[in-house]
Amino acid sequence: MPHGSITETIPASSAEVFQLLHDYSRRLEWDTLLQDARLCDNLAKAQLHATSICTGRRYMGCLALKTLYVTFSPPDVAAVKMLNRPLFFEAFAATIRHHDLDDGSSTIEYKYNFTARPALLRWILHPVMAAVFRWETRKRLRALRSWFVAKG
Repeated sequence: MPHGSITETIPASSAEVFQLLHDYSRRLEWDTLLQDARLCDNLAKAQLHATSICTGRRYMGCLALKTLYVTFSPPDVAAVKMLNRPLFFEAFAATIRHHDLDDGSSTIEYKYNFTARPALLRWILHPVMAAVFRWETRKRLRALRSWFVAKG
C-alpha cells in the first residue's frame, strides 16, 4: 500500500489553518486540485462522521472522492477515509495534523495511503499514482501557505 507524508509551514496558527482547510464553502479559494468541494447531508460545517465529496480538476480526470471524517479534533487533527471507489482507487485514507510553532506559525502534516485498482495493474499504478499524489499534495500545501501569506 503506497503511503506518504508531506509537511509545510504556514504563517498562521493551527486553529486558523484547520478552520480554513475544513471550510468547504471556502475550499476552492486556495485548493489547486479541486473543481468542487462540498459536504453532504446539508451540513454547514465539517465534523466527526460528516461526509464530503471532492472532485478533482479535469487534468486529474474529474475524479470524485467521497470521504468520511473518522477523526475530527480541532485544531489538531482530522482524518478521512474514502467511501466510494472512483476509477483506479480501491482504498484511500488521509490524516492531517497541525502543530503550533513559537513564532505564531504552524506546521501541517498530510499523511496518506491508498491502494490502486485493478489489482493486476498495481505494479505500474502504485508508483505512478504515488508520484502524482506527492506532487499534487506539495502543490496544494504550498497554495495553502500562499493563501495565508497573501492574507497578510
